[in-house]
Amino acid sequence: MLIRAFVFDFDGLILDTEEPIYRSWLEVYQAHGEELPFERWIQTVGSSNAAFDPRGHLEERLGRPLDAEVLEQRIKRRAELILAQAVLPGVVELVTAARAAGLKVGVASSSSRDWVTGHLERLAILHQFDCVRCRDDVPAVKPAPDLYLSVLACLVVPADQAIAIEDSSNGVSAAKAAGMRCVAVPNPITSGLDLSHADLVLPSLTGISPQSLADRLGLNLFS
Repeated sequence: MLIRAFVFDFDGLILDTEEPIYRSWLEVYQAHGEELPFERWIQTVGSSNAAFDPRGHLEERLGRPLDAEVLEQRIKRRAELILAQAVLPGVVELVTAARAAGLKVGVASSSSRDWVTGHLERLAILHQFDCVRCRDDVPAVKPAPDLYLSVLACLVVPADQAIAIEDSSNGVSAAKAAGMRCVAVPNPITSGLDLSHADLVLPSLTGISPQSLADRLGLNLFS
């Protein structure tokens, strides 16, 4: 089977926004003397707050709305932590090598388009992707397959000729439901998740090339 495209998740895979988002909420909870239940938080990773709304949960625990100043400070803290992050290891090299090999490259993210493209542009890598699809573009986010199916249609590549690269179980489920092979690269937030439904799990993308991924999956690159 030939591989013609790679499709990347964004949060936690290209840029580690997940730990800063978690930490910014954790600090708010701690300041109010409450515990942020990680087992519920992790349900939102790679998806949406439908499974767990941290603001709503804390307000329910406190019995009152959070102050606007607290919410504003959390957003500032989140931004401060994210701006300190670099693109995760191996990502730029893999994207660059894939494009040089004539492969198509896309992004499928459950986050908003402004969030994803804003960060990709800030990091000066937005132009490297042939297609970006976000929650604004589809009826349902991950673990539904909609985002991946939308990217595949945009790239004009069949599902069995594309590899998804993910960091969360919700993301892996979405890719597999779309009929794609999936490589999982967990980060500190998702490292405890069961990612065994991925076709391959790697500790990092450092030193990973399109050919090495294809070889490990028993596939061939389109040329």
